[in-house]
Amino acid sequence: MSCRIAIAPSGFKESLSATRVAEAIAAGVRQVLPDAELDLIPLVDGGEGTAEALALASGGRLVARTATGPMGTPVRTHFALLDAEPGTGAPVTAVVEMAAVAGLALVPPDLRHPGATTTYGVGELILAALDHGARRVLVGCGDSGTSDGGAGALQALGARLTDRHGRELRPGGGSLHELEHIDPTGLDPRLADVELLVACNPYNVLCGRRGVARVFGPQKGATPAEVELLSAGLERLAAVAGRDLAPSLDLRTAPGTGASGGLGAGLAAVGARLLPRYEVLLAGLDLDARLARADLVITAEGALDHQTVRGKIPAEVARRADAHGVPVLVLAGTIGPGAQEVRAIGVDAYTAILPAPMTLGEAIDRGAELLTGATERALRIMALGARLAPRTYGPGRRRTRGRARRTTAVPETTAG
Repeated sequence: MSCRIAIAPSGFKESLSATRVAEAIAAGVRQVLPDAELDLIPLVDGGEGTAEALALASGGRLVARTATGPMGTPVRTHFALLDAEPGTGAPVTAVVEMAAVAGLALVPPDLRHPGATTTYGVGELILAALDHGARRVLVGCGDSGTSDGGAGALQALGARLTDRHGRELRPGGGSLHELEHIDPTGLDPRLADVELLVACNPYNVLCGRRGVARVFGPQKGATPAEVELLSAGLERLAAVAGRDLAPSLDLRTAPGTGASGGLGAGLAAVGARLLPRYEVLLAGLDLDARLARADLVITAEGALDHQTVRGKIPAEVARRADAHGVPVLVLAGTIGPGAQEVRAIGVDAYTAILPAPMTLGEAIDRGAELLTGATERALRIMALGARLAPRTYGPGRRRTRGRARRTTAVPETTAG
């Protein structure tokens, strides 16, 4: 009886899509287990590749556009129109992937300055989706290069954000501390009739000790002084938007308000619903049943660290697999502080994919090769363990760690 392996990774930022990661892992599995039954389940979290993945899953299509990029210059981008089932009366759904128009990958490393980058293009894509007849717009949050609280998107949608002199704010989160008033009278009237949904990480909040500027600002290039300026600006945005647009909402600390540099808060202020991203993005994949059928689950992400347990794809996969007693292996581009925390949520083993020191550029270029090699090495180590302790790790046996969990044996004849 062949071994069944579910491969459910995320993409590697600026390197490989989730689909290519899954294919690379599958190639490594076949080096050790050529007869294994593989179920490839590439997953997206709202970041890079989300629009394309959902279009493929639904039979929809990508619509190419030119819009304002995070640095204020035009970029080639896209949104997706999903194919509704005929005769259902379902509204036309569009997917706007913020990373495709305001993502960190669109900002050169030596020019990263989150105080100046803008989400204006996100608003432009929402309007473009409305022009195509969309009545439901899903905004995927993740991999952002911005920290403007969605101010740019609000401006693109028609709101005026002004300082105490009545002057329009300049782009970027660095000017938000000057915000005095938000005038919504120019907002596109179609927003009143569209269902605007934001798929976001509920752990990300706009303000406070775990506010998005403090947690993610340094990753986007902010210095400690800039982090404090951005934090103050987002506090100001929450206060003014709460007063002028959404007095009944908690824009400071409500779950998801900090998504994509605060884009969640800006869109919530004009009526968007902030939803846990996996509740939205994994619908229709039958993920739980597919994981339950597996003998082993392999997942992956670019960096495994203390943030992984706060809503990253490997954590979600491990949590679901653990409910069915299925062991989980995580492959990571890098392993950082706090990575060991994933063991408490269902991860049995994790390993970095780099076999030797190399530059970031080389690792990005060789991503598929490195994943394939790491998968092969991990499975051969598993095969060695099975040979050393066949009574403990034989086929169909279980061990106890919280829930009863299945352990997969790698046939020793294929260990090489």
